[in-house]
Amino acid sequence: MSFTIVEQAPARMNRSELAVPGSRPELFEKAAKSATDVIFLDLEDAVAPNQKEQARKNIIQALQEVDFGKKIVSLRINGLDTHYMYRDVVDVLEQGGERLDLIMIPKAGTAADIYALDMLVTQIETATGRRKRIGFEMIIETALGMQNVEEISAASPRNESLHFGVADYAASVKARTTGIGEPHPDYGILTAAEGDKARDYHWGDMWHYALSRMVVAARANGLRPVDGPYGDFSDPDGYRAAAKRAAAMGCEGKWAIHPSQIALANEVFSPSEAEVAKARRILEAMEQAKKDGKGAVALDGRLIDIASIKQAENMVRLAEQLGID
Repeated sequence: MSFTIVEQAPARMNRSELAVPGSRPELFEKAAKSATDVIFLDLEDAVAPNQKEQARKNIIQALQEVDFGKKIVSLRINGLDTHYMYRDVVDVLEQGGERLDLIMIPKAGTAADIYALDMLVTQIETATGRRKRIGFEMIIETALGMQNVEEISAASPRNESLHFGVADYAASVKARTTGIGEPHPDYGILTAAEGDKARDYHWGDMWHYALSRMVVAARANGLRPVDGPYGDFSDPDGYRAAAKRAAAMGCEGKWAIHPSQIALANEVFSPSEAEVAKARRILEAMEQAKKDGKGAVALDGRLIDIASIKQAENMVRLAEQLGID
């Protein structure tokens, strides 16, 4: 282990994150009663310019009146390049009470973006005597943001999570797709030519590099990596496959742009009873190995060692949060 110890962001359940437009107040109560772990109230892409001000007022009222229970509540503000952003931050923090947990920063491009928002939020918290410190979620959704993802991750002690905004990222890098987080038939490879034998075509994951790089930056700075949207909410199998890929790569959760996607995300990012049972057996086996003076031991025909303990502990810790026996 490096002498540099990475401080971990506050532990929060982040399996599913439901997007709720601020211009649709009739959806707030439904979101609060849903099974999602996190709700982000949106003032950015889901809200038309002529509705921005009213959407902001709707969210302020919701933070004062809606019972969100134990859910984590985030606010997606408008971009730092717009004239809406400062009022989003000032009005909601000054008028919305203490219920808000996080601010989601769209199109984070440089560490300076995060620094600027940190300064503004800190001044508001100090001036109003706010007791709950606001955390930051950053969406990496531009080529600039991906280039600077490491610096963005380390830019503020408020940082808690990184999110992959695949749609705007695709536009930013001029990818030849109009889908949102979906596979592309052109992103694949043919098997080698072998005489007259038919060649197979294997689809690839065109977002693998970007998501993987974001996950590394997040984990290196103690943040939660979260996969972004899957546009076709009529395709549960496609969503589940994308979520499984993200989970396998180290993400803790995925966006839900439709309520039907919440259960899918919660399912994929929750360990099964069998996985939890195996993790507990690993911890028991390693505890016995420690007593026997061994650094590694075989379990079910496979080697397990100190690294196995960390993986098992992560799974057991999540299971305990979810109440899985």
